[in-house]
Amino acid sequence: MTLPSDLKVGLFFGSDTGTTEAITQDLIAAWDFTTLEVIEACDMTVADYGKFDFIIIGLPTWYDGELQSDFEDFFDQFQTIDFSNKIVAMYGLGDQYGYDEYFVDGLGILGEVILKNGGQIIGMWPTEGYEYTESKGEFAEGLFYGLAIDEDNQMQLTEQRLKTWIKQVYTELQAVIAKNTIQS
Repeated sequence: MTLPSDLKVGLFFGSDTGTTEAITQDLIAAWDFTTLEVIEACDMTVADYGKFDFIIIGLPTWYDGELQSDFEDFFDQFQTIDFSNKIVAMYGLGDQYGYDEYFVDGLGILGEVILKNGGQIIGMWPTEGYEYTESKGEFAEGLFYGLAIDEDNQMQLTEQRLKTWIKQVYTELQAVIAKNTIQS
């Protein structure tokens, strides 16, 4: 099964230092969506989220578990978004040694809102292979809300993790679409 050609895909990302932007460019280059619209977090609106069937969100976690600055500024509005009938996948950047108590917290901060507001998250990622003490980015024991990337300490693993995650998300997305088509 392939994905529907009319699937509307939006990728939202925030980046203060350029690292998340570089990962986003790698992701875009590796993905095969015909209708992908990329929106920087500094330009996003609540209405933008309503335009897409499948939403990808990328952001780093800053300092002591804070959202990236543009997502932080937008967070009150983010909490009002209706994610019903939306499929969401996320990737987050963090430093598992320098900020081991807050590793990829941004994934969890946004993930909780998405689920609370009716969204379905795919692309959850295993916590195995990471060393940290706490993370709001954990959906459940052994599982992050999305792909966790540590460019500070595990840069050599990023390319393979991205490839594996993209395949995982694509497979899960196909399954969700098939299930929704059958139920309709």
